[in-house]
Amino acid sequence: MPTPPHAAPPAETEDGEEPLWFRSLWISDIHLGTPGCQAEALLDFLKRTECETLYLVGDIIDGWQLRRGWYWPQAHNDVVQKLLRKVRKGTRVVFVPGNHDEFARKYLGHSFGGIEVVEDCTHETADGRRLWVTHGDLFDGVIQCAKWLAYVGDSLYEFTLKLNRYLNHLRAKFGLPYWSLSRYLKLKVKRAVSYVSDFEAAVAREARRRGVHGVVCGHIHHAELREIDGMLYANDGDWVESLTALAEHPDGRLELIDWSRRAALLPQPVAAAPANPDPRPVAPPLGQTGHAIVTRPS
Repeated sequence: MPTPPHAAPPAETEDGEEPLWFRSLWISDIHLGTPGCQAEALLDFLKRTECETLYLVGDIIDGWQLRRGWYWPQAHNDVVQKLLRKVRKGTRVVFVPGNHDEFARKYLGHSFGGIEVVEDCTHETADGRRLWVTHGDLFDGVIQCAKWLAYVGDSLYEFTLKLNRYLNHLRAKFGLPYWSLSRYLKLKVKRAVSYVSDFEAAVAREARRRGVHGVVCGHIHHAELREIDGMLYANDGDWVESLTALAEHPDGRLELIDWSRRAALLPQPVAAAPANPDPRPVAPPLGQTGHAIVTRPS
């Protein structure tokens, strides 16, 4: 569906920095309600970016984990408030529920605080391509055929994330950057690689059947932007392991953003400013070699 016009982007973010402006953004697999959620990094991303349309592509809230035990720190509440604030300022926010927040599928067609809840949708890029937006869990055989296996796998995954947090705590003490254990294991274990490949092929086949130019999804926590048999496949990744998003530029060009590296390059607030400071330090331009934006042509 064509994106409705919105007000011009703000001149600066809440902390005085110039925002990164995009036509559309896709984020998914935030998993609010879990200790593994990188809420602070996501807040930084939301504060430093603006767009006409923001798609929340499923697993925004982890209902599975919340049923086991309540975990909702202030940062998770801040994320929700930030999303609602974006709606009030003119951003169109569309929520496509996933398997972890499947409770929201009871409210398809409704709007909460201006956030639209839909089963899936079609996005039209500025250059005329039609992209099917879906979380992707409907193409997960484990989810569809044996949900109890998914719950077992989810518990093992939580253990991996806890180990990952411990390892990164140690790495931070030694001044080392963030590193994702679960993403590393996913790339090394043959069965995981095969699962990702099968999932991507299944989603691309369904997009072809629907007569669109491509698909944007999440679910598998593996960011990707490539063509599969002539069909554009885009996965926006997650905000538990990789801190990635998919962005559309004003000309329709698509790009994967790796915020785990980008955040380290953006100017950070300081406690006391020096005399005659530069009040508007400029973030490195998108796509520069060695910088945080991982660009793959679409």
